[in-house]
Amino acid sequence: MITLTEKDKDRIIEMAWEDRTPFEAIEFQFGLSEKEVIEFMRQNSKASSFRMWRKRMNGRNTKHQLLREKGINRFKCSMQRAISLNKISKR
Repeated sequence: MITLTEKDKDRIIEMAWEDRTPFEAIEFQFGLSEKEVIEFMRQNSKASSFRMWRKRMNGRNTKHQLLREKGINRFKCSMQRAISLNKISKR
């Protein structure tokens, strides 16, 4: 498995909890497939938090790129800079 920094782990957890961030975005940035993200969340969350997350993600169309509406083809918020990965740009 990939060696991740604490900052990377925090970002993966944040992205996994975000409704509109698909698993494909996590795989693109960190190389973790959906199954690996699930295992990562299991290992890095309290049991109750993991169950809550799984219940929330179950059947959520926005977490899967192929199930999303056709007009949505981006991984990031329009306010995020592509160069700096996840930094919010200044207005």
